Amino acid sequence: RDYALKQFHFHAPSENHINGREYPLEAHLVHADAEGNLAVIAVMFEEGIHNQALAKAWQDMPTRPHSHHKLQKRASAEALLPENRDYYRFNGSLTTPPCSEGVVWLVMKEPVTASPVQMEEFKRVMGHPNNRPLQPVNARVVLQ
Repeated sequence: RDYALKQFHFHAPSENHINGREYPLEAHLVHADAEGNLAVIAVMFEEGIHNQALAKAWQDMPTRPHSHHKLQKRASAEALLPENRDYYRFNGSLTTPPCSEGVVWLVMKEPVTASPVQMEEFKRVMGHPNNRPLQPVNARVVLQ
């Protein structure tokens, strides 16, 4: 299937955990195919060096929670991805209401970095954690 990127957004702290580890920030790159099927690429951020791709997106960050804002300058979602493109795959749901099932998740195995200042900027704008609590795996199969 061909999927097109529809939008990307962030959660702090992460909604996915890798080997039991929670990350301070997670990006979701939300894609849809022609029939409306969804696939989300999740990228974990750990504290480290300044992230130039994130800096471009942060230039147009809304100043208050629950607002949507189109980027004034084009930002590369691909630039947010780690160099190593290995991922975990599982079927899940959206993480915000209505939490619809049938979403293909691709969680990148390798995190990328963001500076402490970049992470704090996002947390300050949100004003509170905006992650869905970790959900049980139940009968889902996680593929590598």
